[in-house]
Amino acid sequence: MIKAIDKWGYPFLKNILTKPSPKGEIHVMIALCDHFEPLSPNASKSIKQGEERVQRWLDQWPTIASGIKDSDGCEPKHTIFYPAEEAERPDHFIPKIKPIVDSGYAEVEIHLHHDNDTADGLTATLEGFRDYLSQEQLLGLDEQGNAKYGFIHGNWALCNSRPDGRHCGVNEEIEILLKTGCYADFTFPSLPSPTQPKNFCNNIYFAKNIPGRPRSHDHGRLAKVGIETRPEELLLFQGPVALNWSWRKWGVIPRIEHADLCGTNPPSPQRADLWIRKGIHVARNPNWIFVKLHTHGCLESNMKALLNGKWEETLTYLQNLQEENPEVSIHFVSAREMYNISQAAIYGHKDNPGNHRDFKISKPLLHNRLEK
Repeated sequence: MIKAIDKWGYPFLKNILTKPSPKGEIHVMIALCDHFEPLSPNASKSIKQGEERVQRWLDQWPTIASGIKDSDGCEPKHTIFYPAEEAERPDHFIPKIKPIVDSGYAEVEIHLHHDNDTADGLTATLEGFRDYLSQEQLLGLDEQGNAKYGFIHGNWALCNSRPDGRHCGVNEEIEILLKTGCYADFTFPSLPSPTQPKNFCNNIYFAKNIPGRPRSHDHGRLAKVGIETRPEELLLFQGPVALNWSWRKWGVIPRIEHADLCGTNPPSPQRADLWIRKGIHVARNPNWIFVKLHTHGCLESNMKALLNGKWEETLTYLQNLQEENPEVSIHFVSAREMYNISQAAIYGHKDNPGNHRDFKISKPLLHNRLEK
């Protein structure tokens, strides 16, 4: 089907018809989740080019972020989902990334491309990379001191969800993610891929493993204020999907907004308004809005949009939006902080969500040590 509309069309319309309107003060959480691949689009890319890409982020991102503040006085954070399977050992690039993590401008989580995998193979890959990042003091910790991570599936194929069975191979992926310390998935939306969940669009929801079947993420239950969080369920954050009538094909047909920041569709104030209006929230708390964006930030074409003005312009617009509208507060968050704030919402908190950035999963140890 065109742009997988058979998967997202019905839940998209349902969300429009049932979404409550916020009343009073609105808090908007903005997180950019980067499929950060120094050697993308394939392993033939040279180490030198990867180093140049990473260095560009080191040189430019802190300068951009340092000039912008949210309602809590925090600067924008960039969440680097680093590929566990990178052809060269990850310890070639991870140490180079650490300076912007140490300074608070970025956090690191796990990204994975795999194909024809097994449950045992996936478990070993995730545990190995989790332990490496934990040893480097780059992952947050739960209340028991266990390393936890956010996850993005390469090629969007969570739970073996492609019709051809490629780029995964493991039906029970949600179960393995939970077992290895994943606190939430940030893969979707995946339009126009057929891997897009068929029953959820513009939602935050829980899914659990369905034994013997792929696409467990097609089914689940909405995250709601006051519900019990079950240990067998994984939280899934979806980025905004909308119809962009300001950017039309042939001047007639609206293009689909699916939260991807790229060179051909760069961030803009107009897109930011669309993201906020979709109102993705924990059910029963429509005043806390979660905007999960994604990008492939190491591609040169995308870096032009992210580091040469368009992203900075959009962030500045959001900063000004809260200054011009007393009832709007913007919170620039990492993926980990977005998860924590969603948990605070589920627990019924109604105060400033910025107070709950470390509600369940703490900052990486390195941050804690530097702050002390």
